[in-house]
Amino acid sequence: MIGVLPDTELQAMMDRGEITADPAVIPEQIQPASLDLRLGTVAYRVRASFLAGHGQRVADRLDEFQMHEVDLSGGAVLEKGCVYVVPLMEALDLPEDVQAVANAKSSTGRLDLLTRTITDGGVEFDRIPPGYSGPLYAEICPRSFSVLVRPGMRLNQIRFRAGQAVLDDAALVTLHADTPLVNGDAVIDEGLGFSVDLRLPETTLVGYRAKPHTGVIDLDNIGHYDPAEFWEEVHARDGHIILDPGAFYILVSREAVHIPPDYAAEMAPYLAMVGEFRVHYAGFFDPGFGHDAAGGTGSRGVLEVRCHEAPFVLEHGQIVGRLIYERMSARPAQLYGAGIASNYQGQGLKLSKHFAVPKG
Repeated sequence: MIGVLPDTELQAMMDRGEITADPAVIPEQIQPASLDLRLGTVAYRVRASFLAGHGQRVADRLDEFQMHEVDLSGGAVLEKGCVYVVPLMEALDLPEDVQAVANAKSSTGRLDLLTRTITDGGVEFDRIPPGYSGPLYAEICPRSFSVLVRPGMRLNQIRFRAGQAVLDDAALVTLHADTPLVNGDAVIDEGLGFSVDLRLPETTLVGYRAKPHTGVIDLDNIGHYDPAEFWEEVHARDGHIILDPGAFYILVSREAVHIPPDYAAEMAPYLAMVGEFRVHYAGFFDPGFGHDAAGGTGSRGVLEVRCHEAPFVLEHGQIVGRLIYERMSARPAQLYGAGIASNYQGQGLKLSKHFAVPKG
């Protein structure tokens, strides 16, 4: 068994006790190639982000860095600019040939809600080695907006893989020739290149910039908030915009992406040398995302962009990221956008699901 494990195998892992949860996993958590993780009942405000380190437990490091404990059972606000560690409801007892990688869910990333998974003995964020046995924790740092959370909310997700499943460039070229992965020409160089669209048809609106002083976002409120209260529109009339240091932007890719049913993909940065900015990606693209087998016609990738120390001119068509494709060990029983809740199938420029559709 080589590849990313599909939904059917995730269920088998639960049956074997390799994935456990209290309370038990619910069907809505299981995605075609990943499992949503749920917040537990308490959050710990900590002085700084940390990794447990070799041979150390997260619980012991919390004794070092904890400032105070927050009861989430009735709902609680996680304040912008603060760092919290939340024990998750799920735990792992992985086989020696299965590793895992975690990432923020799409809506989490679009709120600039930095969410990473840490483990006992962990020396990397979001990377869980083969054979890991122990609890899971979410480290959460709201960057742009304070958020109201409750136990059971799903801010991040985890994907499991056996063996080496990444497609090299030659395999990507072959796959693109067989079933186009993007509309138009494919830029393949250590993955599939992803560029920014700053010339959207019939509009100068190309993105949104987070306002610095806003109200709280209750993560249970879907389609609820007026975008104008939280976001400024970003317009481009000549194919470029200037990114301001420290500001957070929602932009969109020029390419419409297709993920065939037997593959999954993960977003990665392109090169640190291309500019003074960082593109944060929600991470996982499930089998069927944008693909005609799941009723898609291609879906744009939403770009979550933060500028660093100096203002930077971002140009239309500039490559800012890459898609790393991986083989599935088997085709999932369900595809993204086909019979499951898939908020972003067929998307273009789009804020998270918490906001009402902008007028005009």
